[in-house]
Amino acid sequence: MCRSPPLYGFGASWWHTSIVRILLIEDDERLAEVTAEYLRDQDAAVEIVPDGAAGLERALAGEHDIVLLDLMLPGLDGISVCKQLRAQSNIPVIMLTAKGDEVDRVIGLELGADDYLPKPFSPRELLARIRAVLRRHGAAPETEASATAQAHGLSIDRDRRVAELHGERVELTAYQFDLLWVLARNAGKVLERGDLNNRVRELRGDPPVEFDPSVDRSIDVHLSKIRAALASAHDTGKDLIETVRGVGYVLGPDR
Repeated sequence: MCRSPPLYGFGASWWHTSIVRILLIEDDERLAEVTAEYLRDQDAAVEIVPDGAAGLERALAGEHDIVLLDLMLPGLDGISVCKQLRAQSNIPVIMLTAKGDEVDRVIGLELGADDYLPKPFSPRELLARIRAVLRRHGAAPETEASATAQAHGLSIDRDRRVAELHGERVELTAYQFDLLWVLARNAGKVLERGDLNNRVRELRGDPPVEFDPSVDRSIDVHLSKIRAALASAHDTGKDLIETVRGVGYVLGPDR
């Protein structure tokens, strides 16, 4: 059975596409809710199914872009789900398990799982794994429309690496350009410093890192220089990026 194609457009903060649909087959209610909440905050749609048989049925429905599959499930276990799913579908699968036995990992990968993540895991690492798997499957391409951003007179063309404010060129370093791109694609949304840092790292293909804003002030330095560049390009640029004290930054008004 072929899965339905993913939906593309505007609005997603980490796919540069519209909502990515994730099926989470996990019987640990607390873990499932925490994981789903994090992914939903990243603009994903997450459906939770707590048992293997029902999860397999939903995975075969063709309504999701990727499956996060727990190994230890009631009834039909994760290995059996993966085996039956792969016989009928090519939907990407990441296996999640608390078991550290290499045999389980090898079996899962041999059955066709695309990746394997042991518990406990960092939500950011899971996010990076999901993105990597979807990129390999070609489920999150950059379309011509998704390579541009416009907000509050600011226009950014990511392919040409050009940023303009009311038609005036904004001179930026490569890192500052990527940082402004992330802010523009999330205009009106407050982003924490650590989140900003990791989103830029993702654009560059780097893994996420733990970020301590009390120690690392590099984001603040870069934002100060971006503000100066915006102000030099146009007088409206001096107030375009707002600081939300104790939280982070937002491009455009937080309202």
